[in-house]
Amino acid sequence: MGAVMFYHLTQRPLVDTLRMLVDKSLAAGWRVSVRGTERAGLEALDAALWMGPEDSFLPHGLEGGPQDVAQPVLLGLGEGNANNAQCVMVVHSAEVSVQDVEAMERVCILFDGYDEEALGHARKQWKTLTAAGVSAQYWSEESGRWEKKAETKANP
Repeated sequence: MGAVMFYHLTQRPLVDTLRMLVDKSLAAGWRVSVRGTERAGLEALDAALWMGPEDSFLPHGLEGGPQDVAQPVLLGLGEGNANNAQCVMVVHSAEVSVQDVEAMERVCILFDGYDEEALGHARKQWKTLTAAGVSAQYWSEESGRWEKKAETKANP
């Protein structure tokens, strides 16, 4: 069973944190699925990722194209695993199930610390997943750098 990491964004924009986490996932040899809740939000992330620094190019695409299976990073609405990802990055309060965590090496939930709805959704996901025995970590950047603030171990 994989683990779920919660990232409470308060200092950096979503795209910067996403870029950092995707870089680490690709370095670990994982394919990545970025799961959102609406196509327009994913299209905005896609455009922002293409505008990143040239020395940190992230090969990626939007779900629904003929090359989905070949994409190392695929942005989509979470219907299936079209690129055979081992890691899922969840944005814009998309849903994560216990089965998602069990099927992946890692699930990362990124949420805006200044959005009360997003905070409430992340808290609900933490309670649901940890109550089901999933290993979880909560990371905060409140101090200006990422620090682990809480952790629960998986219950067999």
